[in-house]
Amino acid sequence: MMTVSLCVVAYNEEKFLPNILGDLEKQTYPHNLIEIVLVDSNSSDKTKYIMENFAKNASSFYNIQVLDNPQKIQSIGWNVAITNAKSDVIIRIDAHTHIPSDFTFKNMMLQEQGEYVTGGVRPCLIDNPTPWKEILLEIENSMFGSSISKGRKSKKRGYVKSMFHAAYRREVFEKAGIFNPYLLRTEDNEMHYRIRKAGYKLYCDPDIVSYQYARNDLKKMIRQKYGNGYWIGLTLFACPGCISLFHLVPLAFFLGIFFTTILTFFSFWQFAVVLWTLYLAFVFTGMVCAIINKRANRWIFMMPILFFLVHVSYGIGTFVGLLKTPCFLHKINMYNNIN
Repeated sequence: MMTVSLCVVAYNEEKFLPNILGDLEKQTYPHNLIEIVLVDSNSSDKTKYIMENFAKNASSFYNIQVLDNPQKIQSIGWNVAITNAKSDVIIRIDAHTHIPSDFTFKNMMLQEQGEYVTGGVRPCLIDNPTPWKEILLEIENSMFGSSISKGRKSKKRGYVKSMFHAAYRREVFEKAGIFNPYLLRTEDNEMHYRIRKAGYKLYCDPDIVSYQYARNDLKKMIRQKYGNGYWIGLTLFACPGCISLFHLVPLAFFLGIFFTTILTFFSFWQFAVVLWTLYLAFVFTGMVCAIINKRANRWIFMMPILFFLVHVSYGIGTFVGLLKTPCFLHKINMYNNIN
């Protein structure tokens, strides 16, 4: 059987890190074939202490490494993990994550069957649920509030363009290269684009599930969406093949609001009516889905506002990212020339 390195990069994750480390200990894949690689990104809390304590006490794995990422940048942290991992297969697992006990086993069975990059779906969950947090979670998991990516919600086995918490054969990184250190939110998109260009396919099995803890505070969620959009804007011209059309929908909505509002002042109000009619139709469809799936509560009336805030913050982020593209492209070109 193949060996596997489970890699976790963390920065100030003392709250969630014990959860994911507990998940690693519960993995059903033989522990004598599992290496744990933990990378601390210069945390100011007890993150590294928790990692070191885990390394001292978890004796069932064939190897445990605790490494440093002094630059704090996540993509560099993953590169530290990849270059130090010793196993046949490398699995990337975010610290803000929950994985079932069969997560590693199911990935490795696909690897044994001949796949080179494997993974599954990644819905979101919340800790300490409240009605308000549950509505924010509904926004996050909804295709109208988050993504229609197959790697996030697919119910069918097959090949996809990108995945979360994927498992990679070592040779994939040897051929396609490691993560670009200048990409902070879109490093997965760009890495998977290069992997596909190198001739590999990404196999998604919906029976493989990992869960990401969602932002359960509106301010943090808006900040996250703005940041995601910002990096989509920066990446669009640096790596057009990394970006799908659905990534640009919030930007189109933001620009639509801007231009139809201007046209309204010149008596062309019909465009604004069409835009808002279509948008509200999508939003209320999301609300109906929540009701049908029995995920609605007293905060459901806030969903139109929440959808709007999520889409606009993402769209503004993308717009700002596009404005800063020239400087960013200069950095990317320098990196590509060196590598």
